[in-house]
Amino acid sequence: MAENREFSLASTYIHLHDGPKADPIPVGADFWAQIGDRADLNHGRLVTMFHQRRGSWSRAEMHPEGDEILFLVSGEMDLILDSGVNERRIEFRAGNAVIVPQGVWHTADVIAEGDLLAITRGAGTQHRERG
Repeated sequence: MAENREFSLASTYIHLHDGPKADPIPVGADFWAQIGDRADLNHGRLVTMFHQRRGSWSRAEMHPEGDEILFLVSGEMDLILDSGVNERRIEFRAGNAVIVPQGVWHTADVIAEGDLLAITRGAGTQHRERG
């Protein structure tokens, strides 16, 4: 991808290296399923955008290598954090941010459709069916 061109964060993530570099990363449907095979993404952070439709996420996720920053660009959702000791529900509204601590499972119930921006260390990301 050529530098200085606009692109959609829904189909192209940004890899923020631990140093000064940032690279666009084209994303397919299997990106998260194959994240463990992407050694090139083991360092730094990914900037991603997801459109959220009403309803509950079918899965939960956890990032063992670092905290995740979530910023709700638009919409409303309840973010559910499960530390393994207790579960906490956060009323997450447009214009606000949440830091999901490293190693905490999280999922969401989307109340009003909108867009979610995430900045995360992708290495080791795990998913499980919502219980």
